[in-house]
Amino acid sequence: MNVTATAIPGVLIIEPKVFGDARGFFLETFQAQRYAQSGIRHHFVQDNLSRSARGVLRGLHFQNPKQQGKLVTVLRGAVLDVSVDVRCGSPTFGRHVAIELSEDNYRQLWIPRGLAHGFTVLSESADFFYKCDELHSPADELVLRWDDPALAINWGCASPQVSARDRAGRTLAELADRLPRYEGS
Repeated sequence: MNVTATAIPGVLIIEPKVFGDARGFFLETFQAQRYAQSGIRHHFVQDNLSRSARGVLRGLHFQNPKQQGKLVTVLRGAVLDVSVDVRCGSPTFGRHVAIELSEDNYRQLWIPRGLAHGFTVLSESADFFYKCDELHSPADELVLRWDDPALAINWGCASPQVSARDRAGRTLAELADRLPRYEGS
């Protein structure tokens, strides 16, 4: 497995070893000891799967104070996955990383607690799978506006399909009193 750091400390690109032949392929999507050696030492408590059509944008979501770390992967299709550092006091506050995840590149992304997360579907459809280290808590869920000009995210889609909830998201400045605090590395 190859692990690559991104411009936001703690956000990791994981490329599992893929064993393939004429019959198909095999890879481990998670193995606790190996992932712990890479810095992902979390106990996962919830798995989620979503299917979305081309041009659908989901996000940017985060929870506070019951923050979630997420290990995400695409089982079918391709997405542009975006993580935004919303931790007050972080040296990378307000910055984002955007990584293409697909069934062809087998990449995973580890998104630590305190980051907002979203994705847009680049293929005809995509099955998006993620493991969470905290349960979903509707009372703690916040939505950062996907098109906040302060973030300047290029989603790779001119007119994304966005839910009413995500359209009603708030800008980073409007969420200032609800953001998590940076705890250091």
